[in-house]
Amino acid sequence: MKILYIEDEASLAKIVKESLQSRSYDVLHLADGENLISNFTNFSPDICLFDVMLPVIDGFTLARELRALYPSIPIIFITAKVQTLDVLDGFGAGGNDYIKKPFSLEELIVRINNLYKLSNLTMGSEINEKMIQIGQFTFWPDRLELIYEGVVKRLSFREGQLLGILSENKNEVINRKHILDTLWGDDNFFNSRNLDVYITKLRQYFKQDQKVEILTLKAVGYRLIER
Repeated sequence: MKILYIEDEASLAKIVKESLQSRSYDVLHLADGENLISNFTNFSPDICLFDVMLPVIDGFTLARELRALYPSIPIIFITAKVQTLDVLDGFGAGGNDYIKKPFSLEELIVRINNLYKLSNLTMGSEINEKMIQIGQFTFWPDRLELIYEGVVKRLSFREGQLLGILSENKNEVINRKHILDTLWGDDNFFNSRNLDVYITKLRQYFKQDQKVEILTLKAVGYRLIER
């Protein structure tokens, strides 16, 4: 697996890079993202790790720039910023996952492997080979696009995964733990909060069609319904 790692804290970057390389990952480390696109193109990574507080250009801005050209590349943010608004900003910028400092290398590796596996499974699965109609919306999982009256909304990778699960089981109750285990491989508090953020974002997208709604069944899960 090829990992593009952007971190300006030299001592941390050295530890993380060497630890990943010792486990046979191919790592390109950059201290800033000034030449992100050219480095990305030359290296062709499978996954990106971005620190948020970077010199020159912050990690959120880098993610937005990269997402505009490569909408499906998995991105993990590494940061000490863990307030709800920070998490929302990160996901809004196109991040798929979020790990807070200080972190264990074991947790980072688990998150990398899980996201990499999910990205390959999702992009190659049957759900991404067809169009799904949701009320007046058209959902193209392979393109990560949600279309309403000709207007295209580009979804993040994680939004596409979540909507794929909900849309493939329309009008059925999907257990919350099942979603967490499928998307993150863990139902811990932090991932649970991430799920809440994504559900809120999807609800905002569907507000244009009153016949489409994502219902919350307290302590159970969610159901995407079409009236």
